[in-house]
Amino acid sequence: LVREAEIIPVRIAVRNMVAGSMAKRFGVEEGTPLPRSIVEYYWKNDEFNDPMVTEEHITAFGWAAPQDIDDMLALSLRINDYLCGLFYSAGLKLVDFKLEFGRSYDENGEMRIIIADEISPDTCRLWDVETLKKLDKDRFRHDMDDIAEAYQEVARRLGVLPTNGPDDVSETKIMQ
Repeated sequence: LVREAEIIPVRIAVRNMVAGSMAKRFGVEEGTPLPRSIVEYYWKNDEFNDPMVTEEHITAFGWAAPQDIDDMLALSLRINDYLCGLFYSAGLKLVDFKLEFGRSYDENGEMRIIIADEISPDTCRLWDVETLKKLDKDRFRHDMDDIAEAYQEVARRLGVLPTNGPDDVSETKIMQ
C-alpha cells in the first residue's frame, strides 16, 4: 500500500553487527557482533553527505518532535526484531538496515508516523548465515559481481521469487 506522507528528513540506521561506516569510524573489524542493537540518526541531506545527528539536533532544527522520535525509535526496534527473525529463517543475518519515516494524516487530521521507504537488499546488509557471503548493496559498493543474482537469491529464500528466477512467473496478479 502507498500513502501520501510528509517526509521527515531523518534516516535511522539499526545496527546488529559492525559493518560499513561503523567499522571505519571506530576501527572495529567488520562482522563483529554487537551486544545489543545500536540505533543511529542521520540528517537526510545529500549536500552535506547525510551527517550523523543526535535527538537534540532533530528537535532543535524542527525536523521531528520528541514524540515523533520516540515513535520512530519504537517502530525501528520492532521492525528489527521482526526482520532478524524473518531473515534468519531464510538463512540470512540482518547486519544492519536503514529506515525512513513520514507523517501520514487520516481523514480526521490525526497524524501517525509511518515507514516512508522500501525495505530491500538496497536498504539492508544481509549476509549468508553460514558463509557470510554478502547478498546486498555492498556487492555494488565494493565492485563485486552478481548483484542481480544476489538480490534474486534473497527473494528466493524469502519465497517471493519463483525457484527458477524472474522468468518463471506464469502470470501477473493484481492486488486490490
